[in-house]
Amino acid sequence: MAQQRVDWVDAAKGICIIFVVMMHSTLGVEKAAGETSWMHLVVAFAAPFRMPDFFLISGLFLALVLDRNWRKYFDLKVVHFFYFYALWVTIQFLFKAPGLASEYGIGGTVLLYLKSYIEPFGTLWFIYILPIFFVVTKAAHDLHIPVWMTGIVAALLHLTGLHTGWLLVDEFASRYVFFFAGYALAPLIFRIAEWVRNDLPKTAAFLVVWALVNGGLVWAGVAGMPVFSLPLGFAGAVALICVASIMVQSRFSGPIAWLGAHSIVIYLAFFLPMAISRIILLKTGLIHDLGTVSVLVTMAGVLAPAIFYLILQRLNIGRFLFERPSWARMSHISPPRNRKAAMEPGE
Repeated sequence: MAQQRVDWVDAAKGICIIFVVMMHSTLGVEKAAGETSWMHLVVAFAAPFRMPDFFLISGLFLALVLDRNWRKYFDLKVVHFFYFYALWVTIQFLFKAPGLASEYGIGGTVLLYLKSYIEPFGTLWFIYILPIFFVVTKAAHDLHIPVWMTGIVAALLHLTGLHTGWLLVDEFASRYVFFFAGYALAPLIFRIAEWVRNDLPKTAAFLVVWALVNGGLVWAGVAGMPVFSLPLGFAGAVALICVASIMVQSRFSGPIAWLGAHSIVIYLAFFLPMAISRIILLKTGLIHDLGTVSVLVTMAGVLAPAIFYLILQRLNIGRFLFERPSWARMSHISPPRNRKAAMEPGE
């Protein structure tokens, strides 16, 4: 049975994907220009909650499929993401191959490509690590490890501030607690979203206090410390849920919710329009304010993949770029009736 969409979840995912593209766009512009802009403050403010919220939402609906047999679960939560990772890491390497070959040689470039299946490449690390989260959570579930015990271990891992230099290990330690909380606390999270709609004054008060505390700790330079990043991550996730729940009550939330429902489209394809627009804007020098350049690059990174996707849908070509084809499924497993369900990273 196809899963029903939840409006505020899509809106929250839409906000998250915009923040993700904004971060990469702004930091890319600043690195190329050799200086920072006012957009750096926005990116810094969002840092404590940008990825925690994305991971928390990714775990929200896990309980719906956690009891499936391992074969079906593996196809849905591992093979599904491996297909997109393998496809898009290859696409990214094809675009970057000339530059990499001039620096590392052909052999070195091939080795870098092969290494990307061990160490996630560039912006694609999110869909690389999600299957690991899914597998670990199902394993704990099938082994009947108490939810509270797994949650405590996940929180302690975050608080260690582990930094081995291996991205997978470090990101697992830092992010798994938020993903697991999305799964374990899903009923509470949905109650919070409902409460928000019924008590706007208290919600507004919470958002003001949260923004002041989050901004203050970011300004103080301590928001990244594990003892602060853990509560800030959860508080920011709740804040985004509140904003999304309020937003969907207006008729203007449609585009944001659409982006959230198709967040994997944006996530997979934003790297190219982001890079092209950054090069054009900086080379031409038509706009001197780097903050404005960062905003325009962010818009290109968000809108171009969405337009590209809609064109492919209209022409009925290239669907394999964003929809897993039948040949990429494990044998004897039927594809979902709702085609869109195959494109959603957290569901």
